[in-house]
Amino acid sequence: IGMLRESHGMRGEEVTLAEVLGEAGYTTAFHGKWHLGDIEESYPHKQGFDEAFFTGYNQILSLNNRIAEGANASIGLFEDMLPKDPYKLDDTFITKGWVQIAEGTKGGATRQWGDNSHETYLKIDGEAQKRTIDFIERSAKAGKPFYVANWPNLTSFMPDPEKISTARSILQDGLQRNVDPFIGKIMDKLKELGIAENTLLVCMADNGPMSHNPPPGLGMAETIFRGGKGDFLEGGVRVPAQAWWPGTIKDGMLVGDMIHETDLFTTFARLGGALEHVPTDRVIDGVDQTSLLLNGDTHSRRDHVFIYAGPNLGATVKGNYKRHWISSDPVGESSGIPAAFFFLPADPREKSPMLINLIHLKSPFNRMKLRHELWKKKYPDAKEVFGIPWTGI
Repeated sequence: IGMLRESHGMRGEEVTLAEVLGEAGYTTAFHGKWHLGDIEESYPHKQGFDEAFFTGYNQILSLNNRIAEGANASIGLFEDMLPKDPYKLDDTFITKGWVQIAEGTKGGATRQWGDNSHETYLKIDGEAQKRTIDFIERSAKAGKPFYVANWPNLTSFMPDPEKISTARSILQDGLQRNVDPFIGKIMDKLKELGIAENTLLVCMADNGPMSHNPPPGLGMAETIFRGGKGDFLEGGVRVPAQAWWPGTIKDGMLVGDMIHETDLFTTFARLGGALEHVPTDRVIDGVDQTSLLLNGDTHSRRDHVFIYAGPNLGATVKGNYKRHWISSDPVGESSGIPAAFFFLPADPREKSPMLINLIHLKSPFNRMKLRHELWKKKYPDAKEVFGIPWTGI
């Protein structure tokens, strides 16, 4: 999800972290890039958040304007700026309208905020940060436990002429100009309010760099891991994260354990005393990683992960070993003995598939996949929901 007028999103039947923590007495807020749908049932304040200020799409929004159209960063979105096409038959094909950002409260109205201009886009993160700080302050002064998620747009894909990083990249400038200072403000505010030792702050990247077809000057590049956003390669899923909890998490700890983003759901529910509100009528992917936060390195409860490429299982990781199910060795794949095994410590870029020296892993990985498929057969994926975007505003 992320392109204009997606017309689908998260189902209303999903149970979010905001809902389970809300049941336990927490006040909740979402500010920033929601990116989970543009239909009404998927709005964050319809999914358990008490208040929300959100974009339905991704940073491509920053190119959906007349400035970008004039610079060819967007092509054909604003047809009135182009010479007339004598062969054009259809004037309904190109998107004509959308909502760039909206706000709402649980049980209250949903309103569009600002317009679809680039000037409004540039104000989104600043407004979201202001609201996050205000929400923390209000909650603390009211003596209410709180959960707030702030997902920044980070930057515009239209480069700022004023560079502040040596790299000159859109990414690095966005981090140094926008995200890093905001995290510092959050930490300072928690200390000022005297609640730092009772608050867990988690900062993390999303699913890999946008290394495929990025806008010019973005600066999102592969690191030691190969691949990027959307890949089942390590570069598409293995990203940095930090947790700060003064008095509980020791300063300077480096954790090498495996943790999955879905684990935050179960872990936060445990820490917030909300496990009893986690639904039992469905599979919960996340595992409780409280021990990892409290005790540090080697205390994760996860040693494997299934990685999907869209709806298809792309790879399975078990400890230091990985098997690609979508293989670059079609002959071996069809014969049942593909060279599709990888030893990640020695080959983090997944460039040297192995067969003979890792063939003993064929059966164990097959068993993992079989159990996974049987589990999914018993508990099939929920069907996507579709609808008219941006209703109820």
